[in-house]
Amino acid sequence: MICHRCLVSGRVQGVFFRDSTRRIASELGLRGWVRNRRDGRVEVLVAGEEAAWQQLRNWLQIGPQAAKVTNIECIDEPCRPDELPPGFVIEVTA
Repeated sequence: MICHRCLVSGRVQGVFFRDSTRRIASELGLRGWVRNRRDGRVEVLVAGEEAAWQQLRNWLQIGPQAAKVTNIECIDEPCRPDELPPGFVIEVTA
């Protein structure tokens, strides 16, 4: 299982970015969470199979129709399955 943390910048709040990310990640069988940050970015923690992760990463670079992604930064993240939600959820703003 791979695990990554991403920060997505641009017009990514108020455009259904979190809900769309949750839906796509769930469809791909990924685990983790998505949340707004006070600095205007969206943060994503995702765990799962590499191929599914790559599909989500490609989608994060575009986002939903009303979004305008200007930058995405992703790093490998050590994570333990028992520390993750059973599916993919929207968390409270960080």
